[in-house]
Formats: sequence, structure tokens, C-alpha cells
Amino acid sequence: MTQAPANEKPEAWTIQRLLAWTADWLARAGSNTARVDAELLLGHVLSKSRLHLLLNFDQPVQGDELAAYKQLIRRRARREPVAYIIGRKGFHDIEVTVSPAVLVPRPETETLVDFAAAYLQDTSAVAGPILDLCTGSGCIALALVRDMEKTGGAREVWATDISAAALDVARGNAVDQARPIFVAQGDLFQALPQGLRFAALVSNPPYVTTADLQTLEPDVRQFEPRLALDGGTDGLDVVRRIVAGAPDWLLPGGLIALEVGSRVQAVAVCSLCEAVGFVHVRPTQVVGSKTYVVTAVLGG
Repeated sequence: MTQAPANEKPEAWTIQRLLAWTADWLARAGSNTARVDAELLLGHVLSKSRLHLLLNFDQPVQGDELAAYKQLIRRRARREPVAYIIGRKGFHDIEVTVSPAVLVPRPETETLVDFAAAYLQDTSAVAGPILDLCTGSGCIALALVRDMEKTGGAREVWATDISAAALDVARGNAVDQARPIFVAQGDLFQALPQGLRFAALVSNPPYVTTADLQTLEPDVRQFEPRLALDGGTDGLDVVRRIVAGAPDWLLPGGLIALEVGSRVQAVAVCSLCEAVGFVHVRPTQVVGSKTYVVTAVLGG
């Protein structure tokens, strides 16, 4: 940050001035969300909401708070995701703890939750538990639990992941929110006890093609876990296994809902679902995004 000449009184770093300077600096460092980044990081340091910052533009920031803020914006300038820096991320109507062991929850995935919740809240929905494969932070499972609480339709929720570190984050989030979910480590369905059958299976699996990994933004490519991103040559290595195994774990009439990264992938997943007995197969593009949510119901 710039310094005033020795014979001049330094201009105070007010919230307004600090945010303006930081947003400009982060934008030049490559952030596409520079102003929001600046506000989130300063709010974290001051333990204040973004609204508080906007309503108190003239408040000075100095001393230890200013020094702490400088450290955080340096990290963000190196493209470390804000969510990892502050250790949390809002998703749907909850907030979850995140770490480099899990993907940062994204707005696109909220659409996946919306589709699953709409099915589960329908009076004709199959009775039974919910399964979240590749759960990561547990954000999908916990958001669905929250939706069920709001509508009075509580269901048992299972969340699995192959990564022990990711499941530590998911367990912590479940404890923090006092929302019970069954967490199990293993490779997709291998984590589950035999005999379980689910009313809904949801997943945001790895779907980035291996070739495309190097084209991702540095925020993602350099910091987020490759295990949760790399879907193989066409991005569907994990998705194929999920669809192939789903009929053995879903109740008749149960829902499968999957997030994928493109129209080409969505069309391919629709065909995979139809081939193993799913009906009412539907690909829906997420508004403002290249991603799709594919939903289908198990026949029989």
C-alpha cells in the first residue's frame, strides 16, 4: 500500500478507501470478483458483515486489523480462493466450513439441490433416505437436510466420499450445524452398508476432462483438489460408475440427480440413464452457466 511523504500526514485508511484500493489491486492481479473479495476479506478481519462495511464507509481501519488484512489480500492476489482464506462459504441457505481438501461450493450446484428438494417435497415422492455421493464439504447433503426441516419432511441422509480429509470437513459441518447425516468413507457405493435403498441419489461428481484441467482458472487449478475435479478423458469416468450402480441402490421411482459440465456430457448421461432403466430423463442447463443438471427416475 502506498505511503505518504514524510512531511505530510498520512491519509487514514477508512473502510471506503481500503475497499476501493484493494478492489483495484486484486482486479489487476486477475480476480474477476475483486470488489466482493475485498469486502469478504475485510469483513472477516473486522468480524463484520458486508452490509456493516457499506454502512460505515468512514470508519478507520488501522493497527493489527490493517496488518491482518494486508496478509489476506496478498494471499488472494496469489489467486488462493477467498473461501479457503476465510475458511467458509455460503451455499443455498446455509454456510459451511471449507478447506483445500474439498471443492469450494458453487452457485451452480444450488440448482442440483433445488431439483432434488422439489422431488422429495412432492407428495408422490418415494419414501426413503437420501444419498449424496462425492459429498466433499457435505454442502449438498446439509442443504437438503435444511430443506427437509423447513417442510417438515425429515429423511435420513447419507454422504460418502473417497477422501478421508474431505469427510473430516463434512463431519465437522454436520456437527457445527447440529444436522445429523451418516458419513461413510469409500469409493462411491462401496462405502455403504448392504441392504440400504434410497429415495434419491444426488451427486456433484468430478466431471472436468483431464485435458481441460490446465485451462481452469488458477484459483481452481492451483488450489482445489484434483481428485474432486478430474473426470477422465471425457469427464464421465465417475459418472458412468454412478449411473451403472444406481439401480441397485435406488428404490423404484427413486430420483437420480447429477451435475455435469456441458451439453455434450448431459446428452451422454441421459443415454446412460435410459440404458439402465431410468425414465423421465431430463437435462436442464443451469441459468447463466455451462453446467447441466440431469435428473431421472428409476423405472419399475
